[in-house]
Amino acid sequence: MMDKLNILQGGYFNSTLRTWQSSGTEIGAHNLMYPVFIMENDDGLEPIGSMPGINRMGINQLKIHLEPLIKLGLKSVLLFGVLDKLPKDEVGSSADSDRNPIVRCLPLLRTWFPDLTIACDVCLCGYTSHGHCGVLDSDGTINNPKSIKRIAEVALKYAKSGAHMLAPSDMMDGRIIAIKDSLVEHGISNKVAVLSYSAKFASTFYGPFRDAAHSKPSFGDRKRYQLPSCSKGLAHRATARDVQNGADMLMVKPGLAYLDLVQSLKTEFPHHPMFVYQVSGEYAMLYHAAKNGAFDLKDALMEILCGMRRAGGDVIITYFTPLILDWLSLKSKY
Repeated sequence: MMDKLNILQGGYFNSTLRTWQSSGTEIGAHNLMYPVFIMENDDGLEPIGSMPGINRMGINQLKIHLEPLIKLGLKSVLLFGVLDKLPKDEVGSSADSDRNPIVRCLPLLRTWFPDLTIACDVCLCGYTSHGHCGVLDSDGTINNPKSIKRIAEVALKYAKSGAHMLAPSDMMDGRIIAIKDSLVEHGISNKVAVLSYSAKFASTFYGPFRDAAHSKPSFGDRKRYQLPSCSKGLAHRATARDVQNGADMLMVKPGLAYLDLVQSLKTEFPHHPMFVYQVSGEYAMLYHAAKNGAFDLKDALMEILCGMRRAGGDVIITYFTPLILDWLSLKSKY
């Protein structure tokens, strides 16, 4: 069997992935990934109070929402499942259920939008009864072997259902190699890319997301497995580990407060596409500041996006993607 660390084709098997293997400083549709929340009710549409302008959507609503964005040049999406009726349990069984909205959505998106690159967030927090990102021991701490086994099972289900990219956000030790091993074992390692949340920090900027995804922990916090916000060395160690374990692409999350890490990690790992996640709190902060007259939203957002690209970000994951695509479309007409 080929060494999983030498399997490169999973990172460039379609045109969007190949574009991400290049670098520059422009802001274009190919530099944007749009995160969306998929709910169980296929026709449902629910505004997210802490993120004005952003909705949870059912599969049919998602199709309607994405059609005009595809025409504006949208290249990629990042899917998050949101449960309403499916049960949550200690091991997140609904994460890879056939009834899971992501599992049901993937083959439809592949049919509706054949040129769209589809990434799936892989985590357990939205599916567990306790709201943590892994499987717990009786004392409430993470059981790492059981956690990465479940994460790999969920990732494989998404891959087989049609995901182009798997994006494990759980920050469990060893999850990248567990996912890679599973992809190799099932003969699809050259058809699915792995985007690692390689430097994900325990951040106050995630608050609106936990509302959006119904994923707030029922006790404690996630500081034992997400990186300390003031740490630099751990970000480099965690990213180096994920590179060694076969990650095709890397990520720093959140974005604005961690651009020094974007720059230093891109310098250390120049041959891996670097993603920057402009998270829910950053979205809300910019939205409300602009709405209250602190600055012009377009000017502020484009300045920040330019800073993220300048620091070394190749792709920016942002909830502002539809608005940015509108701006880019208007610019191209003149």
